[in-house]
Amino acid sequence: MSNRIAFQGELGAYGHQACVEARSGMDPLPCATFEDAIEAVRSGAAELGMIAVENSTYGRVADVHHLLPESGLHIVDEAFVRVHINLLGVPGARLDKVTHAHGHVVILPQCAGFLREHGIRPVTSSDNARAAREVAEGGDPTQGALASELAAEIYGLDVLARHIEDHDRNTTRFLVMSRTPDLSRRGNYGMMTSFVFRVRNIPAALYKAMGGFATNGVNMTKLESYMVGGDFTATQFYAEIEGHPDDRNVQLALEELDYFTDHLKLMGVYPAAARRREKRKG
Repeated sequence: MSNRIAFQGELGAYGHQACVEARSGMDPLPCATFEDAIEAVRSGAAELGMIAVENSTYGRVADVHHLLPESGLHIVDEAFVRVHINLLGVPGARLDKVTHAHGHVVILPQCAGFLREHGIRPVTSSDNARAAREVAEGGDPTQGALASELAAEIYGLDVLARHIEDHDRNTTRFLVMSRTPDLSRRGNYGMMTSFVFRVRNIPAALYKAMGGFATNGVNMTKLESYMVGGDFTATQFYAEIEGHPDDRNVQLALEELDYFTDHLKLMGVYPAAARRREKRKG
């Protein structure tokens, strides 16, 4: 059995950081795309996949919700990673001499204030860890990379400026995917259940479908819609609720939902992260 966990990006990416923090005993497997990371798990090349789904500053990761329902994989855990953006440079580089900073299109707006303040021009890269590797290979002290401290360690770069993100709570949420579900666990901070569904073509179907969660006291933490099959009339919904399918109130809510849907698929049952309770206290 493989003890590897697949993630999108190169070594040093924030997905790599998520693997180190959440599954420290596993070997990280870098993959070029989310599709490749999912396929690595599906094929058995990796035991688990660490898939980014949303960022507190940027929003949801495009296309991931299209990929997950068709992946055949199951969500078995979630991980919240505090995204600290650092400006990295070759050994001996100075902040006041850096003219360009390379980073992924998602990360550039997250530290736009810092770059403007220091007169540094942003340059788009396909991956933050790749930007770090290419800056290291280039050896140019005027070129910087926007990446993690883990990337600095891997590629032998100096950290010229730490934690330069504009928002001090910048966080990315990851889902841990597996070939097999695990419904036996009960988390210290409660459980989460994720599923996708399509409502029947009847008046007020979505309103009626959602009513079962309200009447049974089930808290829905996420409801997102997206088109399927290139058809504007076919809308699929991705939802997350607090609770376990074995809980009586969740059972009743899902039974009512099933009545108003023509497709309902359980995506995963997994322990809620401790961060959810921290956010509530905050």
